[in-house]
Amino acid sequence: MPKKKKIGSYPNVMIVVSLTAALFLIGFCGMLVIQSKKLVSIIRQNIEVRIFLEKTLSDPGRDSVLQIVQQKAFVQTNGGTPAVTFVSKEEAAKEFMEGTKEDFTAFLGENPLRDSYQVKIQEDYFEEAKLKLIKADLETINGVYEVVYQEDLADSINRNITKLYIVLSSFALVMLIIIVLLINNTIKLAIYSQRFLIRSMQLVGATNGFIQQPFLLRGATQGLVGGIMAIILLVVLQQVAIRNIEGLSMLQEYDKLAFLLASLLLLGVAIGIVSTYQSLARYLKMALDDLY
Repeated sequence: MPKKKKIGSYPNVMIVVSLTAALFLIGFCGMLVIQSKKLVSIIRQNIEVRIFLEKTLSDPGRDSVLQIVQQKAFVQTNGGTPAVTFVSKEEAAKEFMEGTKEDFTAFLGENPLRDSYQVKIQEDYFEEAKLKLIKADLETINGVYEVVYQEDLADSINRNITKLYIVLSSFALVMLIIIVLLINNTIKLAIYSQRFLIRSMQLVGATNGFIQQPFLLRGATQGLVGGIMAIILLVVLQQVAIRNIEGLSMLQEYDKLAFLLASLLLLGVAIGIVSTYQSLARYLKMALDDLY
């Protein structure tokens, strides 16, 4: 005896697989955005401005420069302490010789380098225009010979990260549109097999809401399952990457990741419900002759 067909019952493996794939790719793009933002934040927090001092500057003069620099609003603080580090010309010469493997003092007869301060700048000032203003401001201090920083670094990073966000956002949007269209067509084909059952229920007086309920429940379940599977895949991928890529753990922001995964779950349920509702509405309004 053939199995009795129930309202809202149709194969859902293909729909769940499609949803899982789409939500996984969207979530992967989101993870890349979160980690790239964290990487940029780390770079910004470690950008330094080098203040070279006059060679004739005395110790009291050097301390005076330090006090002025520490009071600047753009100086980064660690636990309330300004991130300003003194580097003597002897330390600078040692670092230079370790890097080049050459003793330049041997043929120069003296150390031409200068005492300096390394100043870490707050993240909000990570723009080329602001860094130029910082340079001009610091060079007005008595005893300061020159202020240097990596020019064009800020603008280069900001431009590249903006391009990355645009590419990832565009890819995620295209994937969302494609998967909605794909799932709409898949659900339409699935509901097509139940079009006569839907019409029979209408003929005995069933309301549209009563007919839609099992279909929408199934769509929500499909979206939920697809979202859960996508989340599992993303978490597994993340843990494998953390274990195999050194330093990747520093880029993890678990509060933002939790929000992203929760959003994927809600997005999956929303896609399942909306796609089912749109596909079902066609058959609820279709004339009897059009069903054949």
